[in-house]
Amino acid sequence: MVSDSEDQLQQKIDATLQEWCQGDCVLGEQWFFHRFNVQYPLTDVSKDALDSESDLVESEVVGFAVVTQTCDIVRSCLSRPFLEVVPLVEVEQQRLQEIQRGRRPQYALIPNLAGKCLVADLDRVMTIEKAVAIKWQRVAGCTTDEERKMLGQALARKRSRFAFPNDFTAFVKKLQKRLQEKHDRESEEGEALRALREIRVHASPSWDASEIELMFLFIRYEDEFEFKGMEWYQLLERWLNLVPASGRFQSVEGEVTTLEALSAKAYTESDPLDLDHLSMSS
Repeated sequence: MVSDSEDQLQQKIDATLQEWCQGDCVLGEQWFFHRFNVQYPLTDVSKDALDSESDLVESEVVGFAVVTQTCDIVRSCLSRPFLEVVPLVEVEQQRLQEIQRGRRPQYALIPNLAGKCLVADLDRVMTIEKAVAIKWQRVAGCTTDEERKMLGQALARKRSRFAFPNDFTAFVKKLQKRLQEKHDRESEEGEALRALREIRVHASPSWDASEIELMFLFIRYEDEFEFKGMEWYQLLERWLNLVPASGRFQSVEGEVTTLEALSAKAYTESDPLDLDHLSMSS
């Protein structure tokens, strides 16, 4: 049987969390906990904790973002007692722009904290009970429906990225390296790369086929047409030269296009390439 004091506390927790949404944050000194193997510590913070008798380690962070869906945040703490939070980390301005454009799926942009260059680190997730949050001062993470939608897409992208075959990962390595190296440069190519909203690739008939035709889609923003006299077709030719047909990949083509010009079918049948996504499984 629930006592009156317990009932009042539950009501307080539920009432407080009615104001919270996915992406809302708490700023200031916070502590993130994770478990590690004392025989194989992988991070600096776990190596520093080897003298302790615990396999739990805590690290100080500048704040947390709540990544639980809003519909579960506002549900009763009796039926949904937990929240998922991720630490906030500071990044450089250039990295912030990459995150804003969805090219660093390890991170999610928190629009209201972009001015502080703080983003959510999605690689680290911690579960807390909802009662912890009633002590926090809420900082809104998003202020518009569009911002909330973009955050939801970033969270989904982290968990739903396509696992490219290893031979494709090796095949595209030179292109990936060039895009990473040139992206931040003050050059025509660097400016062009920053003007792309995303890069996608389509495999025909499928990634499992013995012979594959590849189509790279460099999707630019609508108003980005050319850079200091260099046109998109010149850049496209340069990039495709880094992925000549070989092995299973019998044909390699590409185009620079816009989201408005691309069909829904072409978009949904292709897979996104992220700057930090491609890696061998071994």
